[in-house]
Amino acid sequence: MNRAQDIALASDMRAALSRLLRQFRKQAVPYQVSVTENTTLALLDQHKQLLPSELAAMEKVTAQAMSQILNNLEAQGYIKRTPLEDDKRKVQVSLSKEGARVLAEIRNIRAEWLARAMGVLLNADEMKVLKQAAGIIQRLADYDEPKA
Repeated sequence: MNRAQDIALASDMRAALSRLLRQFRKQAVPYQVSVTENTTLALLDQHKQLLPSELAAMEKVTAQAMSQILNNLEAQGYIKRTPLEDDKRKVQVSLSKEGARVLAEIRNIRAEWLARAMGVLLNADEMKVLKQAAGIIQRLADYDEPKA
């Protein structure tokens, strides 16, 4: 493919993924969790414990914005903050049992919707292609542009 075709494909992918994300957000989730709060919970699930500064860097938000996010999550009982033993001024953030339960339920609601949609819309060959594409899309999602 040439550069123009690459850009056209990238544009089509961006539009399709954006619409799919909107569909996920439309699913009836019985919790008041913003997109950034949800991804913060997912990061804590993946990494078990992180410093607020690490979460801010991963989410690409300011320390102040992450502080607000963590305050909201703590107020809902979804996270725990534990002071570091060697420096009591710093805290490790982790999921609470309630946070892990809520994250699992949100993921399940959205996964069930997607499974139903795939079952209705896709044939066996398309399911195979989608299985391959999921890994490729994950690699793209994990890509960070090298800093110059």
